[in-house]
Parts: sequence; structure tokens; C-alpha cells
Amino acid sequence: MAGVKVTLEVGSDGVAVITMFNPPVNALAISILKGLKEKFDEAARRNDVKAIVVTGNGGRFSGGFDINVFEKVHATGDVSLMPDVSVDLMVNTVEDSKKPVVAAVEGLALGGGLELALGCHARIAAPRTQLGLPELTLGVIPGFGGTQRLPRLAGLPKAVEMMLLSKSIMSEEGAKLGLIDAIVPSQELLKVSRLWALDIAAARKPWLRSLHRTDKLCSLSEAREIIKVARQQARKTAPNMPQHQVCLDAIEEGIIHGGYSGVLKEAKVFKELVVSDTSKGLVHVFFAQRATAKVPKVTDVGLKPRHIKKVAIIGGGLMGSGIATALLLSNVSVVLKEINSEFLQKGVRTIEGNVKGLVTRGKLARDKADKALSLLKGSLDYSDFKDVDMVIEAVIESVPLKQKIFGELEKVCPSRCILATNTSTIDLNIVGEKTRSQDRIVGAHFFSPAHVMPLLEIVRTEKTSAQVILDLLTVGKVIKKVPVVVGNCTGFAVNRAFFPYTQGAHILVNSGVDVFRIDRIISNFGLPMGPFQLQDLAGYGVALAVGKEFASAFPDRTFQSPLVELLVKNGRNGKNNGKGYYIYEKGSKPKPDLSVLPIIEESRRITNMMPGGKPLSVTDQEILEIILFPVVNEACRILDEGVVIRAADLDIASVLGMSFPNYRGGIVFWADMVGPKHIYATLKKWSGVYGGFFKPSRFLEERATKGLLLSAPASSSSSRSRM
Repeated sequence: MAGVKVTLEVGSDGVAVITMFNPPVNALAISILKGLKEKFDEAARRNDVKAIVVTGNGGRFSGGFDINVFEKVHATGDVSLMPDVSVDLMVNTVEDSKKPVVAAVEGLALGGGLELALGCHARIAAPRTQLGLPELTLGVIPGFGGTQRLPRLAGLPKAVEMMLLSKSIMSEEGAKLGLIDAIVPSQELLKVSRLWALDIAAARKPWLRSLHRTDKLCSLSEAREIIKVARQQARKTAPNMPQHQVCLDAIEEGIIHGGYSGVLKEAKVFKELVVSDTSKGLVHVFFAQRATAKVPKVTDVGLKPRHIKKVAIIGGGLMGSGIATALLLSNVSVVLKEINSEFLQKGVRTIEGNVKGLVTRGKLARDKADKALSLLKGSLDYSDFKDVDMVIEAVIESVPLKQKIFGELEKVCPSRCILATNTSTIDLNIVGEKTRSQDRIVGAHFFSPAHVMPLLEIVRTEKTSAQVILDLLTVGKVIKKVPVVVGNCTGFAVNRAFFPYTQGAHILVNSGVDVFRIDRIISNFGLPMGPFQLQDLAGYGVALAVGKEFASAFPDRTFQSPLVELLVKNGRNGKNNGKGYYIYEKGSKPKPDLSVLPIIEESRRITNMMPGGKPLSVTDQEILEIILFPVVNEACRILDEGVVIRAADLDIASVLGMSFPNYRGGIVFWADMVGPKHIYATLKKWSGVYGGFFKPSRFLEERATKGLLLSAPASSSSSRSRM
């Protein structure tokens, strides 16, 4: 690894400066940790060294431990690949050094990087340096002594907050807490750090070992109360993630039995967590998200993205206004077109509400909000489309309407203009079949609310140019979305994979299973809400329109439930009018609406799925499988048809688009953990009862029979690429 090294330079003042080189963030790779140990040992031996300063190259201290090591551990199951740092380097070498060690911190000190700084005898920081211990986001806990030193330097309440919420702070706040000893301009950082180290050596400044400090720790009874409250909160916010409770265990161990005992506990449980399913899932998602930016024959062929300065949005409804908001917040000019002034004013007001809401919540400065809104222009015709770089159509799901719009766009927009549709289900070839610009037509499928949800599905047809894909990938990054390139089919990747999700739930309800029990089981699994509350939220019009598209595209595996139509006939439209499966009252959580039960009974009579009126008897686990295994089955078809570039893309799309729990690694990763054989056998059993809806796909059957993972790369003969 060229350029990855640790250097030691001794100045005439007797201060050894140890510098980490591992661009871009000086990650603590195994070689860096080994180099640090060697250089600290050398500095300790040398008679010309009075004190030590440790720093990072390139304006950054360290972004933390090298996450690639986690991936190797997960691939091999060999936990011995994790280095033993907490005692050997952090306690014996740094903290118990006979020569004072000062950390010169700049840019960022995160994870193991901050832990290295915490082990030093003082920390000098440049302004606006980011400090944090975000390890819990990877399913583990701080493993270099952070659970012990952070409470002793920043106080227990702040330390618990920073670790459990993976919340970073700036060096200015760190200085107020006592975590940072001084803040100095970047150009003076090394000079001041050297002098500080010499002052400690000469006893002009205190020599403080953070692991031995207790002055910031509250009384034992107070500490126990703080930890007890944190445990209760973590059970609510992270019920399926063990690392939160384990982190509190390690903190508590140190408070009761002392810092060194806490370090030993931390090191032990860290190695247990690193091989947990939670860590495997979260690390997989971490790498999967970064891999989406690599698109063969698009990002690797030397093309340069064009600058998208002005975008036109057609349709100012919920989706159009959300997309416009996302663009405006990233300094992209927007023309919003509507069919009449009433709709246009409503769309503009929605955008203003979105932006001002961010100001109210303290997430956006007022001057930036004003700047964003100044980039918005409303229009009732195409007169402002002559110089736009991209158009995004966001009207209702109507094929004739979309075809008409694209025919008009071809005439009024520049020849270089990207013509995008936000359709969630309709085949792009149908949308653009009457145009001569099919190389410019692309899907820009946002998820609602578009200015909040992080996923952008970029849908390409066989004719969409690589340049257009690259440009849209770049726009996605500019507006802080995670873009995933997918092939063209009904529902694309996310909606197609999850179209059986609600249908499985409707099979259960029509078979006599309690609707609220189903939602509760799915929520307990880790999705933010169950399928029926989700239907309430989306509105029943969307459910009916999307259902028709899928029934038309996949009639062999569609379950037609009359329930939604019955709800509409009863004057219900979910949260939109406050009447659905749940009661929606301002300021309170949704409550089950028991008046919906007679409507459900009517649906059961129509479908006649309860022989003798006896409800289906199923366990909670069976309910979970009946709802999620058909989703896995459809994901298998998507993989088989080459709709996504790699299985990991479908994982990240399911996490960011459907809020599938990230700690389960995404839909395909989770299915591989459950086991393709079990999924195949279960679907086969249910297909004997309910027929085609549960029929295992060819791809799933093949993988289960051969003992292969679903995510294993397909052979060229077994996959029909749409990409």
C-alpha cells in the first residue's frame, strides 16, 4: 500500500512528531497501527526525545479504524484478524508512556482516531475539528478504550449521548467539555502541541492519564441512574440491536470496577460483536452504499458529467414539490410547471413549507432558505423550458398523459436536455415510445417525501445513453441522494421487489389474521410501520393504481384483494382524510380504528378464504415469512433478469427506499442469512395452499438446490441482463 506509513521526526527541541499517512482520512489500517507501535517504542527508547506529538497528514487526524478489516473478518469468520490495540498500544504504549504524548488534532478525529487522541496526555485541536465515536453504526462499540476514556473526559451524560447516538461534536464544544485542552489556528497546531508536550515533561502542565481520572464521573448512584435511563431509551429506539446495551455494559463495568477493568471488558465484548449478524448487516450496507456509484460502461469509460444548473419539474403535487425542494436546497434553479394557477400556487406553497420547516427545526439557516426559494420560478406553459438542462415529469400515473407530455417536451426543450420521468411503475419504453429522443429518456424515481428520502432510482432503458446516466448519477450526489442504477421493468427494483409485500399481508387478513397483529409483527422485525399503516400513509388511490399495474404485468402471481376498494367505498382514504385502518389525531400516535373490522369481515366473505369461517392459525414467525419470503422470491427474479447490477444494489435500495432495517443488511443479505433452502421450502409449502402467488422462482430453486447464496454472482448463462 504505497503512501501508507507512519513517520517519526525529532526536532531540536527534543519533541518526536509521529505522523500518520493513509489518505484520504488516515484510516487506522493494520499497517498504521503497527507503525504507530514501532514509532512510539522508538521514541520511548531514544535519549534525544523528551516528549511526543502524534498527528495526521493532510489536515486530518484520523477517520478511525479501517473498516475493510471488518469485511475480512465477516468473510472468513476469523476474529483474530482484529488487532489487540486497547491494552498493548493504548494503555501500555501511549497512556503509560514515560514521556508525555500530545495529540495534535485537525479536520476529524473519529472512532479509533478519537480513541487514540483520548489515550494521550493532552489534546490540542484546530477550529471546527469533528470529534466522535460512531462505532455503533457498524454494529460494534468503541474498541480502543473509548467507552472508558470518553466518560472520564467529557462526563458520563455527554459520553453516553455521543456513543449511543453516534453523534459527533466540534472541537469548540469539546473544549467546553474538557475533552480538548486548547484550540489554536491550524498553522500553529504543531508548534503549540510541541510546547504543550514539553510543558508536561517539565511539570509546568499536569500529566493526566484519562483512564485514571474520576473527577468527571458522577457518584455511583447517579451513574447507575443515567445508564438505566439510557438502557430504557435504547430498548425503544434500537430494540433489535445488541451493541447499545453492550456499550452500556462496558461503560458500567469501568465505573464500578475501574477504567482498566472496563478496557478489558470492552475488548472482550467488541470481538463478540464484530462477528454478530448485526455487525455483518451494517458493514454490508456501508460498503453496498459506496458501491452504487460504480456503474460498468458508464463511470469507467472516461465520460465527464455535464453541469446541471436548471431543472424543470412538471407537476407540483407531493412528489413534484418534494423533488423541487431537494434541488433548490442544493442551489439548482427550478421551473415548476402546473396546468393552472391554483395548482401552481399550491405547489409553490408546499415547497415554501418544506424549506421553512427546515428553518423552524434548526436544520437550515434563514439566509440559505431565502437563497433556495429565490431559485424557484412558477410557470403555466413551456416558455421557460428553452434553456433547461433537465426536465423531471412528476404527474399522475397515466400512460396517455405522460406520452403527451414527452411528445411536447421533445419540441420545446434543448436537444441536450435530459428527459426524466418520476413514474414509480410504468415501463419507460411505453412512456417514450412516441418520441425520437429515446436516448435522452430516463427514470428519476424518487421516494416520498422526495426531499427527505435518500434513495434515487435511476432507471435506464436499452436506449438511454451512458452520458445521461452519468449526469443523473451526478445530480443524485449533488442533491445528497444515494443513486442506484436499475433496469427498466414494471416497478423497477424497489417497488417491484416489494409488490408482494402488501399482497401477502392481504392474504393473511382475508384468511382471518388480525390486521393490527400483522402490523405489530412487521414493526417488531424492524420496519418503521406495518403494511396496513403504510397503505394508510400512502393513500388508497396509490394502492389501487399501483396494484392494477402489477396485476397487469404479473397476473400469474398477483393476489386480488377487495379490501382497499371496500375501504374507499366506505369513504376512507387512510391518513389523507383521517379514516383508515388507524385513527389519526394530531399530536398522538395512530390508534387502531375498530370500526374498520366490519369492512374487513366483508372482504373475508367476498374472498371466501376461511373454510367454515375458521381463521388461519399461524405463528408470528409464519406471518413474517408469509409477508417477506414472497418479497425475497421477487428479488430473485430481479436478480435473474439482471435488473440490478449487483445484489448489493437491491439491498441498499430496500434499506433506503423501503426502510428495510439496515442492521439486517437489506433484503437479499437478510435472505442469505435466513438461508435460501428454508425460504424455498417454505414458499413451496404455502404454494400448495395458495397457488401461484407463493410459487418459488426458478432462480431461488436453483440456488437452494445447489446450496448457493442468492447474492453469489450469477453465471452468464443463467442471467438475462436488462442493463
